[in-house]
Amino acid sequence: MTSIDTIARDLPPSPLGSAAPQGLSLEGAGVWLVVPCFKVTAHILNVIAKAPPWVEGIVCVDDACPDGSGDFIEARNTDPRVVVVRLPENQGVGGATLAGYREAVRRGGRVLVKVDGDDQMDLDHCAYLVAPILLGEADYAKGNRFTSISHLRTMPGIRVFGNAVLSFAAKVSTGYWNIFDPTNGYTAIEAHVATLVLEKRVSKRFFFETDLLYHLGTLRAVVRDVPMPARYADEVSNIRIGRIIGPFALKHLRNFAQRVIGQYFVRDFNAASLELMFGALSVLFGVGYALSYIAHRVPGQAASAGVVMMAALPIILGAQLLLQAMNFDVLNVPSRPIHPYLRAVRRLDGEARA
Repeated sequence: MTSIDTIARDLPPSPLGSAAPQGLSLEGAGVWLVVPCFKVTAHILNVIAKAPPWVEGIVCVDDACPDGSGDFIEARNTDPRVVVVRLPENQGVGGATLAGYREAVRRGGRVLVKVDGDDQMDLDHCAYLVAPILLGEADYAKGNRFTSISHLRTMPGIRVFGNAVLSFAAKVSTGYWNIFDPTNGYTAIEAHVATLVLEKRVSKRFFFETDLLYHLGTLRAVVRDVPMPARYADEVSNIRIGRIIGPFALKHLRNFAQRVIGQYFVRDFNAASLELMFGALSVLFGVGYALSYIAHRVPGQAASAGVVMMAALPIILGAQLLLQAMNFDVLNVPSRPIHPYLRAVRRLDGEARA
């Protein structure tokens, strides 16, 4: 029997300082793998074969794969834990993952681990993703390949740079300033939280992982990064960088605007709300005053000290207020997991209906 105590020793310490409960085990924990399948027939059987014995079920989602992944798995797989789900139309990695979540939850899964079917993800690290959820320290855990330089040795340089840029953009748009590597698809989520996510309008294509973080933020779910190395072999990426830069930027901007309005002006109103409001107004006033002066000034006439201060001072003050609001946002990362509460509500509701 695999003990959580061994796994927990290598994880970051709990913010509450709690130790792993004695006797807590991975076996019987209700862990299910969700594997989106699209053009992965060369690797999928290896992924299934490497699934740890304590995994209770494996949902392989045939995302309208032109290679017939579902038929291929059913014809050659010998693992009785495997369940094949077929989607009539291609829905992208996000749509396939959500379909897998839905099936795993329906079959009684309690912790759902999403694994790509191209054998990039080392299933020996699966326990490290599951442990924070079982210990009640996180609602969602994800891999982070940037915790050590040694973890990046096999990652192409262009991907290192691209992931670094996307990571900062994701921090701003999702509010999870404590995480990195947002596009890492090796994740684990608690089933009750996954059920709430299924009700959201999560992006179903390549923006899925980042958009999922945004929606988890609206739920105030706790997200934990788990260190792990990058793995690259002969798999072929379906992402075309030139095609996603523009759409990704627009989606980040949309999520950021929605998050700020919802978090600081709809669901709550606090010091950061005032700092954001007056900071933005001050910057806009300073910039507007400067532009107005430039448009109407007499050619060759130097601006007086008063004019310069009327433009510069509001911009400086506004920038300080916005930085203070940003600092508040960084410190406002969710810290209390929501799934124990959701489980308690479900249990009490069941008892009341019985």
